[in-house]
Amino acid sequence: MNRALASGVPAAHLPPRLAELIRPELPSLAEEIVAEIRRAIPEYARPLDGPYGHVLRLGVERNLAAFAERIAAPSGSPAGDDPAGTARMLGQYEAHEGRSMDSLQAAYRIGGQVAWRRVMKVAPRHDISSAVLSRLADALLAYMDELAAQSLDGYLHAKARPILALDERRRRLLRLLLAVPGPDGADLQEAADGAGWPLPDEVTLVAVEPEAPCAWTALDEDVLAELECPEPHLLLPGPFTPGRRAMLDEALPGRRIAVGPAMPTGQAADSLRWARQALGLALDGVLDGPVTLCEENLVTLWLLSDPALVEQLTRRRLGILDGMTPGQQDRLTETLRTWLVTRGTAAEIAEQLHIHPQTVRYRMRKIEQTLGDALADPEARFGIEVALRAAHLRSRRPAPAPHHPAVGHRTPARPRSLRHLR
Repeated sequence: MNRALASGVPAAHLPPRLAELIRPELPSLAEEIVAEIRRAIPEYARPLDGPYGHVLRLGVERNLAAFAERIAAPSGSPAGDDPAGTARMLGQYEAHEGRSMDSLQAAYRIGGQVAWRRVMKVAPRHDISSAVLSRLADALLAYMDELAAQSLDGYLHAKARPILALDERRRRLLRLLLAVPGPDGADLQEAADGAGWPLPDEVTLVAVEPEAPCAWTALDEDVLAELECPEPHLLLPGPFTPGRRAMLDEALPGRRIAVGPAMPTGQAADSLRWARQALGLALDGVLDGPVTLCEENLVTLWLLSDPALVEQLTRRRLGILDGMTPGQQDRLTETLRTWLVTRGTAAEIAEQLHIHPQTVRYRMRKIEQTLGDALADPEARFGIEVALRAAHLRSRRPAPAPHHPAVGHRTPARPRSLRHLR
C-alpha cells in the first residue's frame, strides 16, 4: 500500500482563495474536533498534556493544515507537514497501543462531521456558492478516506514489523555502551553480535523530552532506543545527519530533543551526558529548540556545567560589587559584559545598550574605580568575563506563568544580574 496522498482531484476544482477563508478557522476548529473526539471516544479521553493528548492534537492540527494547503496548491506539492506521514504515524500509534483501528476510524468520521458543520456555519458569511460547497464536500470526504487508508497502512506495517528498539538484547547493548566505566571489549562485542548490531567507530546520543510519544516504526533499524524511562534517549550510529534529523522529526513529532556530539563508541556516555545537560537548558529556555545541538553550544554547556564553581569564581572576581544596590549592579555589569565581549568604543557600546555614550563613559570610570587593576590582569579579566557570560546566559530563563508553578527540575527565572550566580 504505502501510497502518498493524491493532491489533485477533487481539490483541483476548488478556488484556491477558499484556503484563505479556511485558515483563520483552523485553530478553533482543531480545538472543537479534539474536544468532540475526546467526548465521544473513551480511548482518547486521557489528559491532553500526556502522550495520548499530544498525538491526538498533533494529528488533528496537521491534517487540517494539510487540507487547507491542498486547496491552496492543488497542482503542486503543498507546503507544511506531510498528511500521509501524519496519518501513518497515527495508525502506527494505534498498533503500538494494542488497539484495533475502530477508534481511529471513528475519530476521522467525527472530525469530518465537525469540520463540515463549521463549513456550513461560515459559508453564508462569504457568499460561497452551492456548487463550490458541493465540491468542497466531495474534497473533504475524499481526504478523510485517504487519511483513513494511510492510517490503516501504518497500522498494518507496525503489526507486521517487529519493533527492534524494544528487543531486550538491544536494550542490554545500549546499557552496556553507556556504562561507566565502559564494558570489556569482548563483552561488548558479544552483546553487539547477539543483537545483530555492528559496532560503529563513533556514535551520537540524543536526549528526548520525557513522556514523548514515539512512532517506533519511523526509527531507522540501526537506532538503539530507551524511551520508556524517566530520561528517554536514543543512540545513533555515526554522526547526526540531515537524514537522521528527518527520521527523528517523524518518530518524535513536536517533542524537544538535544543531540550530543558524535563521539568514539567508548565515549558514548559523555555524548549522552552533554545531550541531557543541553536538553535541560532548552527546557529551561536558556537554549533554543526544538532540536538543540550540543556542538553549536559548547561554550554555554561549559559555562553552566558547574554552577557552584562559577559562583565561587564570581565571588572571587566580582564580590566587591556586593555593596552596591541591585540596580547599580545590573547597570555596571551589563556595560562591563558588553565591553568585554565587543571591546567597542563608548559610542558602539551605547548603541548596543540604547543609552547615551556619556553614560557609558561614566559607568566605565565607575567600573575601573571599583575593580582597580583586575581589568588589566588577563587572568582576572578572563574570570570576570566567564562570570558575566554565565550570568547573562542564566538570565534567559523565562519567568514561569503566575498560574503555573515551575515543573520538575526547571529553575525559575530571576532578574538579570550577578545574583543569578548567588
